[in-house]
Amino acid sequence: MLERSNVILALNIAKLLYNNIAMKEAAAQLDAAFGALSDGTRRAILARLALGEATVMELAAPFEMSQPAVSRHLKVLEGAGLILRRVEGTRRPCRLSPTGVEAVDNWLGLLREALSKNYDRLDGVLAAMAPPKPEKEIP
Repeated sequence: MLERSNVILALNIAKLLYNNIAMKEAAAQLDAAFGALSDGTRRAILARLALGEATVMELAAPFEMSQPAVSRHLKVLEGAGLILRRVEGTRRPCRLSPTGVEAVDNWLGLLREALSKNYDRLDGVLAAMAPPKPEKEIP
């Protein structure tokens, strides 16, 4: 019996360690994504990529910066998992990464849900605090 409980304990420890590692990886991905989103140029690049795939030169066109500077921004976005790049001859088209954007959206969805519940509770408190409406006298 002691042997079976040791196996169960070992499995529980392994599960906790796995979940801890997975959570740290997810947190690191979110940290990188929000770090990448902290720059206005990178947000503008993502907004442009939301319209469809574009090359580095197409992405650099609206900015007063060099192509290498835009490439550095793209490297940050790619490292954060927000965009995907591929090689097509001499072109380097970029596009949004659905999984990277989905991870950020899921995290923001959790916050939206929590805020919604808080507002619902506040509505309940305010409704309980409202003075009763006086009844109108019928002549």
